[in-house]
Order: sequence, then structure tokens, then C-alpha cells
Amino acid sequence: MPLEAPFAPAAQRAAELNARYAHHGATAVLRHALSDPQVGEIALVSSFGAESIVLLHMLAAIDRSVPVIFLDTEMLFHETIQYQQDVAARLELSDVRRERPERDALLQRDADGVLHKTDPDACCTLRKSEPLERALSGFDAWITGRKRFQGGARTGLQFFEADTDGRIKVNPLAHWAKDDVRDYMVNNRLPRHPLVREGYRSIGCWPCTSRVSEGEDERAGRWRGREKVECGIHFKDGKMVRTGG
Repeated sequence: MPLEAPFAPAAQRAAELNARYAHHGATAVLRHALSDPQVGEIALVSSFGAESIVLLHMLAAIDRSVPVIFLDTEMLFHETIQYQQDVAARLELSDVRRERPERDALLQRDADGVLHKTDPDACCTLRKSEPLERALSGFDAWITGRKRFQGGARTGLQFFEADTDGRIKVNPLAHWAKDDVRDYMVNNRLPRHPLVREGYRSIGCWPCTSRVSEGEDERAGRWRGREKVECGIHFKDGKMVRTGG
């Protein structure tokens, strides 16, 4: 059941949780997040992108019934949609919730599907942020796959952080290195997103995702040529994080 007021503010609870689980590994943090009363009702939010299967596999090993929210922007690569279905079946995830933008909102604000060309922030709000907020209604916390090595604002990422509306955001893989992700996938024989072999290192919507060249940052292919680096679903202290997205 969701947390009932009165309870401590999210920032206080996050600080206490970080102190309690500071020396735990990723799997232990995830396991505790699913049961600690200070966390409350929780869901995992997954893009089913290049590295998403690591956290999904960890979750499946603990509890396959935990809700998994998949944001279908209706501008994803068809490979991502197929990968999502394949991974969910392989891991036997029993509660995957495919969330889409509201139809009326799309007709009013992006009827021709070109909003991303003129205002990518507004497009992400319409197709990601708003659907996610609806999907998280009734949840006290959500799990992400963000990691410190991804750079920018993520370099100081903690296991637990305060999110908007009093929620807790849980980042079990915060302290993992790139090699940890690779080794986990190899050791557990996990299938990679099919676009990775084609040079896509970070995978979002097809109009705003491009291949990454050797030596480039793995997120260089997201919103290439624009200052935008964040889709808008990650916040810090109630404000959108514009770096390290």
C-alpha cells in the first residue's frame, strides 16, 4: 500500500536510506528498496534500451510481479518494441505496463508528429513526462537504471534521492562502472538490444537518436546538434536536470 501521511519528507527519507544502505551492492539495494517501509509502493521504469536488461534481470530474480513501466512514446524504433516484448517474455515479468501519450493531447499538440523538430522539450513533455506522471500515480517510489559513469549531473548519484511530489527515486546501479554492466550481461548471457551492434549506444526515439562514432560519449547520439541532453523525466530537488541525461 502507498505510504500514508504523516511521514518524513522524501529528502529526509532518502538521506536515511543512503546512510542505511551505503555499503550494500546493487542487488541488495534493489531487494531492500522493494521491502523497506520508508520506500513504500514502488515500480521500475525502463526504456528497454541498450543496458536496461541488467536491472530488469535483477528485478526478475527477486520479484517478477513488481510493476514495470515502459513509456511507449509512439516514436520508438520498431526494434525497441520487439526487444521489450522479447525481454518481458524471457524474464517472465508479469506486470509490464506500456504507457502511451494521451490521444487527445497528441491531436492538439502534435497532430502531424513533427513537434520534435521545433520544440524537442515540449515533445518529451508530451510523450514521456506526462505519461510517466500518470503511470506513477499511486506509487511512492520508482527505480531507474542511471549510473555515475554516464557523467554530467549523474557523477554524484546516490542509491536513493528525492524526486518530485514526495517520491523516492532508487538507483541500484549508481556505483557501477561500464565494465560491470558488460560483465553482468556476458555472465548472465543476456540478449543485447539489436541496435547496439549497429552503433547505437544510447537508444531513445528514432527522430532524436543517431549512431555514435568510436571515441564519442555514449550519449552523443541523443539530440545530436542540440543543447538538449535530458528527456525531462529525471528531476533533482523538484527541477528538471539539464545535464547528463
